[in-house]
Amino acid sequence: MNLNTVIQRPHITEKSEAIKNIGKEGERYVLRIHPDANKELVRQALHQLFKVKAVDVKIINVRGKLKRFRQGKTRMPSWKKAIVVLEGGQKIDFARTA
Repeated sequence: MNLNTVIQRPHITEKSEAIKNIGKEGERYVLRIHPDANKELVRQALHQLFKVKAVDVKIINVRGKLKRFRQGKTRMPSWKKAIVVLEGGQKIDFARTA
């Protein structure tokens, strides 16, 4: 898998901003990742794209929700997210890399 496609985008919500500085380690980031990615691929992609070292990577499969529209129901697509803890003092600047 190409490391440029592993990290799709940051997942910015109120909850992800609340957990950003929890704990004694460095900052936490919540990222939307490719469905076939694993922890090691996320670590390698962070190192290659942003030049940062991940201390911990947790991956969560998010099931697509069932939505109702006029004519019936449809299921939103499932996706995968990663919660990444960086070494102390390191940050990711998403605006600079876009």
